[in-house]
Amino acid sequence: MHADDAGPAPERPRRGPYRRLPVEQRREQLIAVALELFGTRPPEEVSLDDVAVAAGASRPLVYRYFAGGKQQLYEAALRSAAVELTRRFVEPASGSPTERLAQVLDRYFGFVAEHDAGYGALLRGGSVVETERTSAIVDDVRRAAFRHVMKHLGVREPGPRLALLVRSWISVVEGSALSWLDEGRQIPQDELRDWLVDQFTAMFAVTALHDRQAAEVLSAMLDREVEGSPAARLAARLGPELTS
Repeated sequence: MHADDAGPAPERPRRGPYRRLPVEQRREQLIAVALELFGTRPPEEVSLDDVAVAAGASRPLVYRYFAGGKQQLYEAALRSAAVELTRRFVEPASGSPTERLAQVLDRYFGFVAEHDAGYGALLRGGSVVETERTSAIVDDVRRAAFRHVMKHLGVREPGPRLALLVRSWISVVEGSALSWLDEGRQIPQDELRDWLVDQFTAMFAVTALHDRQAAEVLSAMLDREVEGSPAARLAARLGPELTS
């Protein structure tokens, strides 16, 4: 058969028009594109070619900025995501403690929803691109969450039981987020948020029975609650249940 009879060659994916950008702007663009791809597919399913095509760049250009290849790009994207997520923990000191906690959870689950596949692959571990460095980045986010919760509570030096309480609740939030994604987000996000705020208050109350510092912090927290706040609503609902 002649070469002319072979038919047309399959078309390759077309890149967008190449644009020359300043060095730092191009690097940030590549990270943003990679973060978007890693957020919609597990990291091992994303290639440098995918990033190059989505960014309207060439593969050699991606290597010019990330000589370590996909691993280096993934870690850069992960750091960018970690910075964004950590910013969502910051909450102005207005409103009751549980109202502020609910607002932080709204932003947290907004991030989870935006980075669905990437979030799941990251927290489950076992990804082929997972390293000690990527695990350290995730641990930094958890430590940031811990610091912000303690700041909201007005605690500078938490004792072992209070620290364990907050770290345990953060683990509950992570596990709930993963289950929420796995189960197709069947629970409305606002209901999941309210449940987790109630979990925090209930776990705090139980810990206060066993720890003086937790009891003092809980008392101070409840003094700042207002009518209609999550903690006030929980107390109103639990009262009849506990006395019936």
